[in-house]
Amino acid sequence: MTQLAQDIIDGNRRALARAITLVESTRPDHREQAVALLEALRAKTDREALRIGLSGTPGVGKSTFTEAFGMMLLERGLRVAVLAVDPSSARSGGSILGDKTRMERLSREPNAFIRPSPSQTTLGGVARRTREAIALCEAAGFDVILVETVGVGQSETMVADMCDIFLLLLAPAGGDELQGVKRGIMEIADIILINKADGDLKPAAMRTVNDYRGALRLLRKRPQDAPGFPKVLPVSALTGEGVEQAWKEINTLADWRKGNGTWNRIRTRQEESRFEDELRREVLARLDRDDRIRTLRERLRDRVSARQISPEAAARQVLDVLDSGTQDKE
Repeated sequence: MTQLAQDIIDGNRRALARAITLVESTRPDHREQAVALLEALRAKTDREALRIGLSGTPGVGKSTFTEAFGMMLLERGLRVAVLAVDPSSARSGGSILGDKTRMERLSREPNAFIRPSPSQTTLGGVARRTREAIALCEAAGFDVILVETVGVGQSETMVADMCDIFLLLLAPAGGDELQGVKRGIMEIADIILINKADGDLKPAAMRTVNDYRGALRLLRKRPQDAPGFPKVLPVSALTGEGVEQAWKEINTLADWRKGNGTWNRIRTRQEESRFEDELRREVLARLDRDDRIRTLRERLRDRVSARQISPEAAARQVLDVLDSGTQDKE
């Protein structure tokens, strides 16, 4: 792990890919190695990147925008990592990982790194180990990390807990002012981008921009909002129009947050959220590995299926065994 950590710091892309595969593994021995690797990287480097979350409904053009945005950043001499999360099959758990195929130009650039990951059973639009993948990309020296989520709805907001700036991509004619004031994902967006503002769709896109600008005035301001934010901007991932303006606004907001201490508070919250998330995962994993608990769960599952006991009462029996540390008394 010490050598792998050094290879990542040296910018070895294969080592970075291997490391992300390692942290995504669910094998107990791989988890131990992943923790050792992350600790080794923390001891060797304190690099930080700008973490940008990008979300939106399916078909809105997230991958096309990500490529246009990434190419623009590369022209400015920045190194860009893209963590693209693809939806997985509810039946097989598999994923075609198609987002990378939509970024043909960006994937050929030596200063860009694209890593598609299946969301598997994780909700919130991200993959199970996206937080660790961000840490690995930072250690590898990337300046900007884009987390492109699964196409999400109004309540899937987990990506905002792991990024510094959260972009929400919407399509023209996707709603009116009433849609804009609905709670959930609208409340956590820092910048709302109305994509496909080109050709015949441009008038509809500008009307949507005005609708959402009006809607944002009705939402309560947050402590992390700079004057004039959240903002609504028209962009065209196809032509590139508005992409540079979006980058300018991202920097304006980032500079404001760094200047008044909000940035550090956001980073602290990210680390706390990462700790709580890891703790929950490991507790559940240990429950699955505990033969005593697993046997009890299987027995109670059969009783629940036979309608001999309610799911709530069965769950309480498992929790009672956890509390007491003794065998169940059936």
